[in-house]
Amino acid sequence: MDKLVSCNATTRDIDAGININNSNAEAFVLTTPLYYVNAPPHMGSAYTTIAADAIARFQRLLGKKVIFITGTDEHGEKIASAAAANDSSPSKHCDSVSQAYKPLWRDLDIAYDKFIRTTDSKHETLVKEFYSKVLANGDIYRADYEGLYCVNSALSKYQKRLEDTLTENLDFVQPSFRLNEVQGWVKSGLRDFSISRASLDWGIAVPNDDKQTIYVCYISALLADKEQPNLQTAISSGWPASLHLIGTDILRFHAVYWPAMLMSAGLSLPKMVFGHGFLTKDGLKMGKSLGNTLEPTVLVHRFGSDAVRYFFLKEVEFGSDGDYSEDHFINIINAHLANTIGNLLNRTLGLLKKSCQSTLAIDSAIAAEGNALKNTVEKLVEKARQHYENLELSSACEAVLETSNAGNVYIGGQARWSLFKQGGSAFETAAKSLQNDTKWGGLKCGQVMAQPNPVFGRIEPETEEKNAGDSTKKASKKMNKTPKTQKAVEA
Repeated sequence: MDKLVSCNATTRDIDAGININNSNAEAFVLTTPLYYVNAPPHMGSAYTTIAADAIARFQRLLGKKVIFITGTDEHGEKIASAAAANDSSPSKHCDSVSQAYKPLWRDLDIAYDKFIRTTDSKHETLVKEFYSKVLANGDIYRADYEGLYCVNSALSKYQKRLEDTLTENLDFVQPSFRLNEVQGWVKSGLRDFSISRASLDWGIAVPNDDKQTIYVCYISALLADKEQPNLQTAISSGWPASLHLIGTDILRFHAVYWPAMLMSAGLSLPKMVFGHGFLTKDGLKMGKSLGNTLEPTVLVHRFGSDAVRYFFLKEVEFGSDGDYSEDHFINIINAHLANTIGNLLNRTLGLLKKSCQSTLAIDSAIAAEGNALKNTVEKLVEKARQHYENLELSSACEAVLETSNAGNVYIGGQARWSLFKQGGSAFETAAKSLQNDTKWGGLKCGQVMAQPNPVFGRIEPETEEKNAGDSTKKASKKMNKTPKTQKAVEA
């Protein structure tokens, strides 16, 4: 379970084609939003992706074939305007901002499988095929939309089916209070909506009207790199998605509009749409006008990925709004990671080094016999598993913390160090008690363990002020490099 918290797993191959047809493993397809590139990555998008990565890692531990999809949405009026404001073309602007996500995800130890860009030609091909299916079903027509001549989709036609889906499948939208919100929208009556925009050059052109541009879809991300772009191939590679993970601000599109479009195209709905809440800082909404933005790049450079990931997974109840304050952040990291989890690891490894030359004296399966700690830990591991299954990420972290507390209490209560000094059978008893692991049998006699080096160092406030300034300067230099790079390309 530690991999879900400390998150030090090997980085996965990026943008590799994935096909699950030849595997007996159950598929688990997980998507984040496709992040809009009118501005650089922010803490909200980082939070969503951290949560998605923890869920993906858990599903991999269960042996499932996980396809973790993230990426960027690169079309629209705001993007064209942002590019113009920076004296850049939309294409160059998208290249610059989209590429800023990858180093941030790397710094945060995000192990995604597919990174989709909606400007990719394969994506455009699938969007047009998807549109054609909806058109062939008679669900697209032309109409005026806010004074513009646009292409509309017959959302009202699918109201009954949406109502039935939300009633019969209570897990389709989660948490439950988000489901209630969506049910209220649908029951109040659905109006047809525009799926295109007129007079906007930066977008995917409508197949039968190049003066209109249309929305995007996720399915293209399932294509392998060398596969021909068509819906059937993409769908056979893992659709429907097991989980759409989104912010509540885009809940209506993903829980109402997108499902209706899938129904029209004759495709299956995702199994769950989960809408999480907003983040605040010091109790206030974040914004440039208030000068209180929380830059994820600065945060991870100051405190490291483990600290950032743990805080937001543990201290934000998944699905609800959450708040960040630096004092609370430092207190939690010191108390939980440094003083509890890190302390248990270093105490154990330190005693093994001092008394056993870091070499295991007995198999852990034998060491676990008759050990009360084994039962305690196994129950807590199962407790954590259930919480992860239910997307209760904060409670899962709490179960991991309880495991470490139990280990610290056990070592302290048994006074292992005094037994080592006694030698003989007491030495063997002490050695056995320090060799338990959650798999009970994975550690073998003679195995040399790691040296006791701090994994989670304490954050000292007096030195943190200097580190904060240094990290901000480094992050600022990185951010300031982007416009220079753009100008060099343009020249």
